[in-house]
Amino acid sequence: MKQDLPPLTEGVYYILLSLYEPRHGYGMIQFTDEMTSGRVKLGAGTIYGAIKTLLDRGWIKAFEEDGRKKEYIITDKGKEVIEYEILRLRELFDNGIRITGGSTK
Repeated sequence: MKQDLPPLTEGVYYILLSLYEPRHGYGMIQFTDEMTSGRVKLGAGTIYGAIKTLLDRGWIKAFEEDGRKKEYIITDKGKEVIEYEILRLRELFDNGIRITGGSTK
């Protein structure tokens, strides 16, 4: 399964991370803003399009509905995706450091 996973966009990566706790769409936006110090901006259209895709893939599931705000949480399959992405990113980082000697100029 893991070898056929495409790299995650930053937006999807942070959405999945945010859902280690139940959150609604606006909570995902706030989490991402805080985690990236405002560098990654997620709009409502991005969030709700991603939610549909992630639900269809089985990476997240509905948690509960609180009035009009539906909350979501990551599934075990979604956690596998995140763990694989972290390994992929670590490989990128390690290879970059190895080749450049750690230079970030």
